Amino acid sequence: MPSTAPTPTPTAARSRRLALGVLATGMLMTVLDGSIVTVAMPAVQSDLGFTPAGLSWVVNAYLIAFGSLLLLAGRLGDLIGRKRMFLAGTGVFTAASLLAGVATSPGLLIAARFLQGAGSAMASAVSLGILVTLFTEPRERAKAIAVFSFTGAAGASIGQVLGGVLTDALTWNWIFFINLPIGIATALLALSALPGDRGLGLKASADTLGALLVTSGLMLGIYTVVKIEEYGATSANTLGFGALALALLAGFLLRQATAANPLMPLRILRSRNVSGANLVQMLMVAALFSFQVLVALYMQNVLGYGAAETGLAMLPAAAVIGLVSLTVSARLNARFGERAVLLAGLVLLVGALGLLTRVPGRSEQAHYLTDLLPVMLLAAGFGLALPALTSLGMSGAKKEDAGLASGLFNTTQQIGMALGIAVLSTLAASRTESLAEAGRPAPEALTGGYHLAFAVGTALLVAALAIAFTVLRRPKDAPREAAAERDAVGRTALWTDPAGI
Repeated sequence: MPSTAPTPTPTAARSRRLALGVLATGMLMTVLDGSIVTVAMPAVQSDLGFTPAGLSWVVNAYLIAFGSLLLLAGRLGDLIGRKRMFLAGTGVFTAASLLAGVATSPGLLIAARFLQGAGSAMASAVSLGILVTLFTEPRERAKAIAVFSFTGAAGASIGQVLGGVLTDALTWNWIFFINLPIGIATALLALSALPGDRGLGLKASADTLGALLVTSGLMLGIYTVVKIEEYGATSANTLGFGALALALLAGFLLRQATAANPLMPLRILRSRNVSGANLVQMLMVAALFSFQVLVALYMQNVLGYGAAETGLAMLPAAAVIGLVSLTVSARLNARFGERAVLLAGLVLLVGALGLLTRVPGRSEQAHYLTDLLPVMLLAAGFGLALPALTSLGMSGAKKEDAGLASGLFNTTQQIGMALGIAVLSTLAASRTESLAEAGRPAPEALTGGYHLAFAVGTALLVAALAIAFTVLRRPKDAPREAAAERDAVGRTALWTDPAGI
């Protein structure tokens, strides 16, 4: 049947492409900052005098602020306007980057990292909400989400390379200073490129108690998870703070069920695609922590790669993710449906982590072309899975809840990352310690720990695959007949428009 969606004018199409570019740049800046710091940690520790335990807070401060404020920021974006929230978040992040770059003490750097996390939460929470309201036609939305998802996936790999280069060529301070021109340019372009929106108004939700409950519950919960490695899963610290965090979040859900103007209307969770996609994402991100971080540690600690060399070795993964995201994911989503594409992507990722459970424990036995390059190529599954999952996660949200759905989707991503850091790194360290005590050489003991983490990550992906298969459904606004038509109409555009829109 013929499409009823109006064809945008060339001017409108250019405006939307520019807006997508602004949102993608904001995403790139946020993701880049998350990965660029890890490579420079030894230099930061040496220059500022961090203790080993204190150094972890350079990462943890950012993660806690980012993960705990996303849901609140997403809802506030719906209320005061998503453009205003994006601009405010970009401004806070950029100013905090300057503060981090000039930091002369551990306390000042940790405070700046917390502010960076808050700014990232404010901007990231509403980005998807802006995107789905800009691109309402399913084919165009799928392509826009593919571009947005690629930016996030590529940013992590680029950050590892750039962090090593900047730290070696200049100083660690420049990993933060590099955000200044990007942040200023993003804010200036956003003023004219992003559509203005008035929001629902603060009177639409004055749920201050709900905001306090969810923010404190998430903050305490993420803090508890990231400290598992230090205190242990069954310690009084973990069990006590974990129970308190669960109580706060339970109180938040109870409040949302009874408040006249809830911060997070529970209707959003009634959509099986919204709730299922968020659960799948949490498991997938937790599993892929072992790919993004532990593979890099394996290359450096076992194979003897340098920081920049490690980043370059992981570039094929970014390349195939980008190739799949920008050229075929939107077309496959339109032709076969997001659910089918997600399942295929998860199968490839299961294969990637499965291969990692077999990497050699000695550098002289390992060969990049046979042991690691196939893993990097199978990372193409992420280029299939993330755009499809994003579409499914946003498909069940009403227009007035787009910012909230965006914030929720980003929140589960951060919770998954925190779980991955806590669980997989703890398991790897524990296994390594037991193997070392049994007399195994250090490289073999480390590899044994990584093998266990990769195996658990594989199991998490299998669980995500099972949930995706049983819970998720094709969005109601994308019947198979319409999808086939969109595929036919968009087949040429996908290959002639390198920008993806």
